[in-house]
Amino acid sequence: MSSAEVIITRDLDAPRETVWRVWTEPEYFARWFGAAPQSVALDVRPGGAWRATVATPGGEMPLRGVYREVVGGERLVWTLDLPQGSMELTAAFADLGGGRTRVVLRQPAPPREQCAQAEEGAARLLDGFAEVLASV
Repeated sequence: MSSAEVIITRDLDAPRETVWRVWTEPEYFARWFGAAPQSVALDVRPGGAWRATVATPGGEMPLRGVYREVVGGERLVWTLDLPQGSMELTAAFADLGGGRTRVVLRQPAPPREQCAQAEEGAARLLDGFAEVLASV
């Protein structure tokens, strides 16, 4: 983690095309993001909106945002609109050869006292992604 952002890197045993598909298709997204399948809508193009509703200990939490940049198979930049404001996230997908892909997830660093929680949350998200990817 830098002082300005949280960066999580994960190497995955799947070709980049498969990783991209699992990241951007609603049926897979719902599974790894922990969202109700019927709540997921992804318009994966610059300016396209996304939405999903996840269950939390406090009840259902609708999430939404907009894709700002889409470079097919390589890079996504999107917003996550929260009550306290919008946050921009980036995922880069690099072909490592041999059917392996590196995902680098970036998000703005939260206040210092919340950094460990943010890193843990991003790592859990990628753990869930890897589990769904392994089943494809």
